[in-house]
Amino acid sequence: MLPPFVQWLIIANVGAFLAQGALGAQLVEWFALWPGDPGAVLSAPWTLLTYGFLHAGVTHLLFNMLGLWMFGSDLERVWGAKRLALGYFSGVAIGALAQVFVVVAFGASDAPVIGASAGVFAMLAGYAIVFPNRIVMLLIPPVPLPARVFVVLYGALELVLGVTGTAAGVAHFAHLGGMAGGWIAYRFGGRMSGRWRGRR
Repeated sequence: MLPPFVQWLIIANVGAFLAQGALGAQLVEWFALWPGDPGAVLSAPWTLLTYGFLHAGVTHLLFNMLGLWMFGSDLERVWGAKRLALGYFSGVAIGALAQVFVVVAFGASDAPVIGASAGVFAMLAGYAIVFPNRIVMLLIPPVPLPARVFVVLYGALELVLGVTGTAAGVAHFAHLGGMAGGWIAYRFGGRMSGRWRGRR
């Protein structure tokens, strides 16, 4: 059975996706992150979080929900719902700010940003810290890696893709900001217990 916060996140994301189907572009206009317009972000600060509940399609939604289930479930059993929520929403917000900064400072794509990926990356960072030696299997190619190695390599890949502009249409710096937000929340969000430090 899914732990309560992860279950709530999945239900909320699926519900928002169904609402997108009913309301279409209007919902994106109201709740997506528009990184090329800082004024719009300031006038609608809720978009720093709400963009994380919208998705571009079924595949986008399914992969993010798979990530929430894979990494969030075990983390919630260790951290509890409050600690996991802090890390998740810190990742979503810091990911949004990172994407806005990059777009404004360097003129990257100002397309609207949607998706739970920044929050998933926050959970991924936490997973690597709590379970550094647990094996994570890549989908393509199917290579088993310790979680800490997987996160470092994935973060490096996101940085390269973001700097080079490869895989256009993907908010790579939101992903990296999400990973940083997860690490910050883990490090400073509360006192770590001994078992959180355990090598698993």
